[in-house]
Amino acid sequence: QVQLVESGGRLVQAGGSLRLSCAASGRTQSIYAMGWFRQAPGKEREFVGSIGWRSGSTDHADSVKGRFTISRDNGRNTVFLQMNSLKPEDTAVYYCAADPTGRSFTGGYWGQGTQVTVSA
Repeated sequence: QVQLVESGGRLVQAGGSLRLSCAASGRTQSIYAMGWFRQAPGKEREFVGSIGWRSGSTDHADSVKGRFTISRDNGRNTVFLQMNSLKPEDTAVYYCAADPTGRSFTGGYWGQGTQVTVSA
């Protein structure tokens, strides 16, 4: 089992920045990749970014490229999401996920989420 705890979400004005953190514990050696997802009210959950736990290779959704950056600190078992130039449409609950198989986050481990609210 892997436990994930997100932090860092809060209310911020448009154009501002936030850094979200996700601390992993438990069987972290089984993690293949880590990811960030978000879900806005009335919308489906969407992919934000992912990072290979060992490789460090990253992928970001088109909607956040150039504004958001995912990174990791393996020594601290923590993944970060640096969010710059925030827009009201970035308002959502942000979830951290761990993929233990290399195939999909869906069947992996998920955190409880942290609320990000961007005011206009």
